[in-house]
Amino acid sequence: MHRPAWFSSLTQHGEKPPWLLKYRSSEGFIIGTVALAVFTDMFLYGVIVPVIPFALQERIHVTPNRIQYWVSVLIAVYGAALLAFSPFCGWLADHTSSRRSPLLLGLLALLGATVLLNVGSRIGVLIVARLLQGTSATVVWVVGLALLADTVPQGKLAHAMGYVAAGMSMGILVAPLLGGVVFDRAGYNAVFGMAYALVGIDIILRLLLVEKKVAARWDPSAIRQTASEDEATERSSTSVEEVAGPSNVDVEKDVQSAGRTPGLETGTSRAPSPNEPPTIDSPGPSRKRARSSLPPVLSLLYSRRLLAALFGSLVQAALMTAFDSVLTIHASTIFHWRSTGAALLFLPIVIPTFLAPVVGYMTDRYGSRYPAAIGFLLACPPFVCLRFIQENAIRDKVLLCALLALIGLTLTLTFPPFMAEISGVVEAKEKKMLERGEKGYGRGGAYAQAYGLFNMAFAGGCLVGPLLAGFVVKDRGWGTMAWVMGLLSAVTSVPTFLWMGGWVFGKK
Repeated sequence: MHRPAWFSSLTQHGEKPPWLLKYRSSEGFIIGTVALAVFTDMFLYGVIVPVIPFALQERIHVTPNRIQYWVSVLIAVYGAALLAFSPFCGWLADHTSSRRSPLLLGLLALLGATVLLNVGSRIGVLIVARLLQGTSATVVWVVGLALLADTVPQGKLAHAMGYVAAGMSMGILVAPLLGGVVFDRAGYNAVFGMAYALVGIDIILRLLLVEKKVAARWDPSAIRQTASEDEATERSSTSVEEVAGPSNVDVEKDVQSAGRTPGLETGTSRAPSPNEPPTIDSPGPSRKRARSSLPPVLSLLYSRRLLAALFGSLVQAALMTAFDSVLTIHASTIFHWRSTGAALLFLPIVIPTFLAPVVGYMTDRYGSRYPAAIGFLLACPPFVCLRFIQENAIRDKVLLCALLALIGLTLTLTFPPFMAEISGVVEAKEKKMLERGEKGYGRGGAYAQAYGLFNMAFAGGCLVGPLLAGFVVKDRGWGTMAWVMGLLSAVTSVPTFLWMGGWVFGKK
């Protein structure tokens, strides 16, 4: 069946290479596309934050005493969708041949969510819209981050994740600012005019994106020798050469495909007899063999290093999204601000996020442990000091902006390290599996499933943060919410310091 040239180009299955193939498959373009996709999802997540309290009252006629409740629920529903769909999306992404196709499908859910939020006049419609938003974000986070892990060398991955973190933070924090200003100046529909324009740009970039492995059909040099593969090979070959010489680099590949015993892997003269007891070079106790036979998404959870990263990601998301359900309402109550004034309060938080690529660069050079642990520890005092914002005075307004800026700066130190740590754990675990003569995670790898777990942790934070902050403020007041968030941040620095990058008192 003859396909039109435009269709072949769109699906990237034509005989001729797509135009500007070199640039469309470059690391910079792929990083930019994923960062914009994350920004778009976060923008549409956050653009209604300063708008929804007023929209609920004016469009849906919710009584004032129920507004805080429904704001918290609508924000948490997004996190619930992320939590529910992340495992499935991670498994599917590692078992499909293309990362680009799921990214395009995710746009359909995003567009549908935007339309429903725009035209919805009942609370049920808004809940469905937020569920669709969460589904779309699942695709972006799981598949997009796995695509970056496929594309960017491990030694530069934290730097690349810094741009994604900046896109996320800018989306989640700039969106309320623009949403509030546009809502006050031009109304509800104008807010969604911005959303439609951003979705259009996102569609164009996702259509233009060409994965490295797809580009190799026309240009074999486009295939990236990932730094993680290069480094793993180099480390493996170095350790094996110390025992048996450089020729065993090829033996490792045979081990992966043929499942040889470690005795054969290291070049010994014979394999162990089945009747012989396990030696130091044998695959290990049955418990370890049982772990290696588990699906990747489950075997990864045996890593304390990964669990520490997931817990830190959950808390980081909770601390950031906690403001979405309480800051606008508190500013309106204390300072008597409308949506524009309340939205401007998000500006001090977003400015420090421009430093996320710098944090990622430093993480690549010095490791993930110290930036993340220090960030959580230093975030505690400004969170606790939020309790002093109690009066409609210039002093309190200035203090609030300064504290929000400090919180934005300290939490920016935490996000790129966690995103890069996920990939590092997968690489380290697979290397150990190969050294034991096991088959590893297979051709599809486990990056998407690992980022599916990360996405679940992030989703849990998006679910817990707004609900925790909202209900604590409702039942115990703003001051109690402030010290609860500060205490949570300080406590999280402990497992982060102990396990990020490996156990601090032992080998990684």
